[in-house]
Amino acid sequence: MSFVSMPRQDLLLAIESLAQDKQIDREIVIESLEAAIAKIAKHKYGEEFNITATIDRKNGAIYVKRLFTVIASPESMGDEYDANTMLTVAQAKKYAQNPMVGDVVEDPLPEPEFGRMAFQTAKQIMTTRVRDAEKGRQYEEFKDNIGDIVSGTVKRIEFGNVFVDINGKAEGYIKGSELIPGERLAVGDRVRALIMDVARSNSGPQIFLTRTHPMFMEKLFVQEVPEIYEGVIKIKSVSRAPGSHAKIAVETQDPSIDAVGLTVGIKGTRIQPVINECHGEKIDVILYSDDPAVFIVNAMQPAKVAKIIVDEDTRSAAVVVTEDQQSLAIGRRGQNVRLASQLTGWNIDVMNETEEQERRAKEFKEKTELFIRALDVDEMIAHLLITEGFRTVEEIAFVDASELESIEGFNPELAAELQNRAKAYLTKVEQEYIDNGHAMGMSDDLLKFDFVKRPIIMKLGENGIKSLSDLADLATDELVEILGEDTMSARLAGRVIMKARELAYGITQGDAE
Repeated sequence: MSFVSMPRQDLLLAIESLAQDKQIDREIVIESLEAAIAKIAKHKYGEEFNITATIDRKNGAIYVKRLFTVIASPESMGDEYDANTMLTVAQAKKYAQNPMVGDVVEDPLPEPEFGRMAFQTAKQIMTTRVRDAEKGRQYEEFKDNIGDIVSGTVKRIEFGNVFVDINGKAEGYIKGSELIPGERLAVGDRVRALIMDVARSNSGPQIFLTRTHPMFMEKLFVQEVPEIYEGVIKIKSVSRAPGSHAKIAVETQDPSIDAVGLTVGIKGTRIQPVINECHGEKIDVILYSDDPAVFIVNAMQPAKVAKIIVDEDTRSAAVVVTEDQQSLAIGRRGQNVRLASQLTGWNIDVMNETEEQERRAKEFKEKTELFIRALDVDEMIAHLLITEGFRTVEEIAFVDASELESIEGFNPELAAELQNRAKAYLTKVEQEYIDNGHAMGMSDDLLKFDFVKRPIIMKLGENGIKSLSDLADLATDELVEILGEDTMSARLAGRVIMKARELAYGITQGDAE
């Protein structure tokens, strides 16, 4: 086959066919062929010349040209002068009627003949450029689909990692840790997975897939439940222990719709395909509520909650259940309460009624000791303050004085004295906190980061987090590892990091996405 023997319209048809076959822009194929022809022309006429090739987009005609830049004189260019690519104004008149300094003039050249070696060179250049364009197209296509579910065929399995042929378009990769525990895939199996990330590589886009991410389950429900797909029902959050247990919170603004019932389907017809796809994972569908207490109670299903105490400052909740419900509330190896915590973004502590009474007694004792120490008062006054609902020294220091004065046996002088002592104690504690932080090399921006409590800040400092930017640079799992899952859930850790980034770098949630 020889390019020069091909009719020009046939050349355009061949270009069109190649572009459609590789699903790339026709212009990319033409530019690749132009580069190949220019390479052959340089080989024939001289590598030192600036030679280009152009294909007429309408009729397929090929134009090969040698280009020169018009200069005032060789001396004016100094060491940059190149006789092979530059002409003076007088010399350029051979190729143009009225050349000006700075113009580019063209010297038409005969189209080079494509011998066997020339053809192989042109083919190699075209193949490389078309392949690069195809890789670029695949990368852009899949990059825009991060967070979507794709299906494909298991191509090969290496050391527990699965390589998936995504409909002949590209190859996906599922790490063994991103497979649902217990599932066994074989070569030739059809598999669905979520695109977690896409990266460029010399061999084409690397498409990282997952079957364990909560979003995988969320997108499965989008496919199975029309009301979720249409936005009538919204998924608020998902928590998973892949292959074992999951919880999904749903809500709707239409009071006539049963969001949980429609998500589950009649006799489980809608939820069952999701369960099957997730290797038998048990799924609790939870009704979302803006009221944290109600949402947490719902999230604790199937356990029944007798009482709940929430602390909005720390986003923690104490869930009280009867003794016969405690094991169900906690779940095997703490799975139920852990999933409920992840679903709601609150730290949840489960206790029975006896434990709750013991906890209240312990808290009463601790508050009594704190008030006696901080305010230098006797036990009777400390008990009166606790009975009236005061929980912290801060509340005593900054509450309206009339609330203290209204306590039986208190007068304005005593109320004022208690507030002065409370403020003095807080000032002392604050200075000790700052001094201890500075002694560990911590910066003021982190020490004054009031999004989390002081003990957590100090624990960060003990683990090498010395500034707000250090905290902002952490990944969610790194922060959870430092503080422990009992102290901070993954969702709360994410909120803490985003707040740190907002203050340290001016990055908001929208910017991060």
